[in-house]
Formats: sequence, structure tokens, C-alpha cells
Amino acid sequence: MTDLTDVPKTPADLGVAPEPPMRLLGEDGELLAGAADAGITAELTRGLYRDMVLARQFDQDAFNLQRQGELGLWLSCRGQEAAQVGSIRAVRASDHVFPSYREHAAALCRGLEPAELLTQWRGTAHGGWDPSGYRFHLYSLVLSTQLLHATGYALGVAADRRREPGVDEIVLCYFGDGAASQGDANEALNWAAVTGAPLVFFCQNNQWAISTPSAAQSRTPLHVRAAGFGLTATVVDGNDVLAVHAATAAAAARVRAGGPPEFIEAITYRMAGHSTSDDPTRYRDAEEVRRWEERDPVTRVRRLLDARGWAGEEFHTALKEEATALSEATRAACRALAPPPLEDTFRHTLVEETAALRAERERYTAWRESFA
Repeated sequence: MTDLTDVPKTPADLGVAPEPPMRLLGEDGELLAGAADAGITAELTRGLYRDMVLARQFDQDAFNLQRQGELGLWLSCRGQEAAQVGSIRAVRASDHVFPSYREHAAALCRGLEPAELLTQWRGTAHGGWDPSGYRFHLYSLVLSTQLLHATGYALGVAADRRREPGVDEIVLCYFGDGAASQGDANEALNWAAVTGAPLVFFCQNNQWAISTPSAAQSRTPLHVRAAGFGLTATVVDGNDVLAVHAATAAAAARVRAGGPPEFIEAITYRMAGHSTSDDPTRYRDAEEVRRWEERDPVTRVRRLLDARGWAGEEFHTALKEEATALSEATRAACRALAPPPLEDTFRHTLVEETAALRAERERYTAWRESFA
């Protein structure tokens, strides 16, 4: 029998040391070494801060709506705003994005309306928007399936590039540390590397796969594992929106120029539960949450803006008014989402409604109308 006492337990035991996360902004709001070369401006910082504040407002309103019975479920992105905003703002609007199921901040940056984002969670449709219009795919609730979808789409982009030399679109794919443990993820990473797909994989390592901590999911750091597949890998402080933006912009530029696919691991934290059906107090302690609250991505940028004088009272007042308007629009849009007629179930069970389904639908309609 194998003596399990000799099995390596940590990355250090395996001789695999993780890289320190890239950081440009300290928790106290001070710019760090390297920030001067990252193209950071007051305008860029204000824009990223605005996006994060609005995303947090929308996320909180959606959470409240679920608690009020207006949504069936909600998966909060609180704490992950910097990872999403910094990355989505670093790629072009023409680049296609494949999200998982909590990329609300990224979706808002792409221009999606509250009603479109809430439709699926209210149960009035399987998806609330046209992916081609926003270059932003529908949410994927099946864990890690979007990595395969993104890889396949990226191979199509590569074919377009060969036919039309001027095409330089890339693909951005979001997923979490839990999804990285799935077979689909490993197949996608390997296939993308082998084929040289024009793709940036963006992993939000928020420390928990529902109730399983990152340390119990993988002995090898995720960015180190990605490098083993042949991907160019970067690890970044996912609560530092400036570092995320710089890292993603650099990765996207390399892929756009014909380089191999890239993998970014953003170290962040899921402040709420996995979903509104989850009680995180059962598996993580309050002290851990408190430590991550001190690293809050929104507060960190606010400190920078105030310290540098990059945003005055007028800016903050206007942003507060914008957040209030978004809040009101979100609540109104949610309650205006009416359930679809039950007849749609018969029409859309199969690609084409069969004679049997049509007969069932007509009988149901006649029965319902008999009560009028």
C-alpha cells in the first residue's frame, strides 16, 4: 500500500512556488512601484470607480429583490467588482465575452440593461439578451461549460483571421476557481493551447467553490497549472482594479498580435454566499470576511481618488445620483417582467412544435379561456 504520509501536501512540498500577485494600488490607496508605467490616469481611474460603484448598487438591489420574493435566485458579485470591471474595460467592445453566472459588473459595462440581466433570475426566460448584439454571451449555469464554448468560438475567430488578415478579434472567458476543477475546463485549456486559439481565460479565484476552499481544490496554484498546459499565465490582485486592467490589457494585446492564449488568475473574494440559497457562515469564519473587507476594491479606489484630488464633490454627488437612478430603474424593471404564457412551453419544448404538442396547447388554451 502507498504510504500517504509521504505524499506532498502543499505547492511548496511539490517544489512549485506561486508567483506574487501583480499589484499597482495599495490597500491604503497609494500607487505602488510600476504604476507609473501602466498608463494610469485620473480619467481612467474615475471611469473604473464609477463602473464598480454602479455594479455594487445593482448587485445589492438584485439581492434585495430576491429576498423580497421578486427573483427566484441571485448570485452576488460583491467583492469581485475590480476583477470584472478592470478586465472587461481592457478589451474591445468587438471582442466576444463568455461569462459564467455572476459577471454582472462586466455585463453592465457592456451596456446590458437591468431587465435583461434579471430576466433569467425571475424565471421569465432562459436568457434575457441577444449575445451577438452585446458581444456578451448568455450566462452559463452549468459549471465550466463556457470554457469549451469560448474555445470553440475562438477557433472560429482564428479561421476568420486566416480568411481576412485584418480581423484581430479575441475572446475573453470568465470562470471561477471551482470551475477550474472540472474536466471541461482542463479540456478547454489544453485544446486552446494546442490550437493557439485567440483567447484570454480570466479566472476569478474568489477563494470558495460554494463551501470548498481553494486550498482543498488544487495543490498547484491555478496560474502555475495553466502554464503547464502551455498558456501564458499571469496572477494579479483581483481587488486592485488598476492592476487587473493593466494585466488584461497586456494579455489581450499579446493574443491580438498572434501570441498564444493567456490565463489570468485574479485573487479576489466572494463577500456574499455562493448564492442567495447559501449560508456562508456555516463554513467560513467572520474573521476571514473581516480581513477581506479591509481589502475592499471600491474603497481602495475611493482612497486613491481622494488622496490625489482626482475626483471632487461634484463627481461623487453626480455618481450618487446615477446610482440612485439605477436602483430605481432596477426595481421597476424587475417588477415589470411578466411571466410568459404557458402556451410557450408547448411551442418551445422542441425546435418545431409537433402535431401532438400543438393539440395539447390548443386543449390547454381552450380550458383556460373557459374560465373567462
